[in-house]
Amino acid sequence: MCGLVVMLGLGGRPADAAVLTRMAQSIAHRGPDDSGLYLDHHVGFGFRRLSILDLSPAGHQPMCSEDGQLVIVFNGEIYNYIELRDELQAAGYHFRSTSDTEVLLAAYRQWGPNCLAKLNGMWAFVIHDRRRGVLFGARDRFGVKPLFVHRGKDCWLLASEVKAILASGLYVRETNWQVSADFLLDGKLDETAATFYAGIDQIPPACAFELRLDGRWRQWAYWSLSAIEPEPTSGVEDAFAELLEDAVRIRLRSDVPVGVCLSGGLDSTAIICAMARNRQGGPTAAGQAAPLLAFCYHESAFDERAFIADTLAQTGALLRRISLTPEAMWESLTEVLRFQDEPIISGAPIAGFHLMKLAASNGVKVVLNGQGSDEILAGYPSYFPDHWYTLLRTAQVTRAWHEIQEYAAWHGASTGQLFLRSLGRLFHQELRRLPPYRRLAGGRRWRRFKHKGWFAPYLLERHAAPDEGYQDSHLNAVLRRSVEQARLPHYLRLEDRNSMAHGLEARLPFMDYRLVSLAFRVPADQKMQGAWNKVLLRRSVRGRVPDSVRNRVEKMGFPTSLHLWMTGALAEPLRDILASRAARERGIYNVEAMLSVLQNDHRIEPEAALKLFHVAEFELWHEIHRS
Repeated sequence: MCGLVVMLGLGGRPADAAVLTRMAQSIAHRGPDDSGLYLDHHVGFGFRRLSILDLSPAGHQPMCSEDGQLVIVFNGEIYNYIELRDELQAAGYHFRSTSDTEVLLAAYRQWGPNCLAKLNGMWAFVIHDRRRGVLFGARDRFGVKPLFVHRGKDCWLLASEVKAILASGLYVRETNWQVSADFLLDGKLDETAATFYAGIDQIPPACAFELRLDGRWRQWAYWSLSAIEPEPTSGVEDAFAELLEDAVRIRLRSDVPVGVCLSGGLDSTAIICAMARNRQGGPTAAGQAAPLLAFCYHESAFDERAFIADTLAQTGALLRRISLTPEAMWESLTEVLRFQDEPIISGAPIAGFHLMKLAASNGVKVVLNGQGSDEILAGYPSYFPDHWYTLLRTAQVTRAWHEIQEYAAWHGASTGQLFLRSLGRLFHQELRRLPPYRRLAGGRRWRRFKHKGWFAPYLLERHAAPDEGYQDSHLNAVLRRSVEQARLPHYLRLEDRNSMAHGLEARLPFMDYRLVSLAFRVPADQKMQGAWNKVLLRRSVRGRVPDSVRNRVEKMGFPTSLHLWMTGALAEPLRDILASRAARERGIYNVEAMLSVLQNDHRIEPEAALKLFHVAEFELWHEIHRS
């Protein structure tokens, strides 16, 4: 895991070593172990290295091929690099190092852009192919590793983080008000290639590109979830269990210590139990296997200690725990936003930031985490209505009634009300196929924004158009949008920046494309059942994780008590930001309407609290990243 920067000069402009050095230095936290620079006329690479595989100088980047015709900068990990190296050696290749970077470079030489189909991992890389006079690059299938691009007046710039482009001195800061409006009004983050900075975009996940030395750009998708069709499968639970075990196994390949982030939930528990079965700990000074270290954030309002205790008893792992006060969370917000470059969705990423800091302080350089499981396996409570809708849409009315009945019994709800609500949603969804109805619904939503009066017309005018098109609510379609738009891309951004802020590599077994592909081949009605979500995972890990965790119905996620803090410990600093001169002069808020919500003893709903938090952090973000 590292940080890369690229400059391509246009119109006779050479690559500038000073520019590349500034850019690379701004992301030194991503690679505290080594740095490197490559210049070839109009092309320049800068690199910061976090040494994970082959800690020797042989793993230095930028890395050149033996004949000097290919040069690579690569951020990420190719987990199946051992298998690929064996295949390439059989084809006649000789390797000077044991790094996955050299394997990736050889794979490109052997197969060209088609090498991407062979890779299992997370990556963002750029190769200067001097033979063809192009820069070839790609991002992994799900965008676990970031890559940003800016087309300037006389150069192209690419980098692992936005701050590197800001540090170049060749970009003039300008806010993207379309992205800002979608965030402030709807809470949308990382749903498109656009960023909060006008003129700086992300390379989309599962996309490759070629940038010719004359500035011509070509980009294409090399993989897609939409190409995976649900189909009847037999033995899927055993297959999923074996793939998860292997996904964890290959993510334990490391020349540095590996730990795990742990909650009392099913995802992280499945991972740590697989680690305990698969890992081979390095020897300690006493000659014994190093203990498996687990790191946990504890929020007293969401106590999962009993479940964690059962997992520790089964795995023998040692737990390191952290808790934060509301004041500590708030004081950390500025630092978190500085590393994130863009606003965040809630207070939970702040806790994640400190969790990664805890892991790094314990000598760990790699952690495994459970991101992605909820989105591919239907883990959020919000997916239950999607499941019921799918059953009704496919004429499984009796099954829908019984499943709603079982869910209602567990959660103390009314079966009749939930069923009628599902029928209403079915009717509403069919109406949404009609463009006039969508425009009518969008208009009502638009008027609600205006009626609340929190935001000025300037911002409302830059919000997405009321008619956003028809979206299928079939469960698998919803899950696909969760992976591709909301919220997984944002959670992956949080995971990358929070870990890299502390020179830590985060690996995500549930983002193994083999697991994801299998999950999307499973028909939607096999993913949820009654009160149970993640049915495929629950059945797959039977006998592999503690039953107390496997049979849990409730989901806590990674919670914080943000909406309570906003009217308590954090009310005063929040008022200070909203009432500040900068916020008033921004001209996009009705400050008095917002401040009225924060009156003493005034009860505030979670949704309103979150929106106020978004406004406050948006103001902090402006202050931190102003030009």
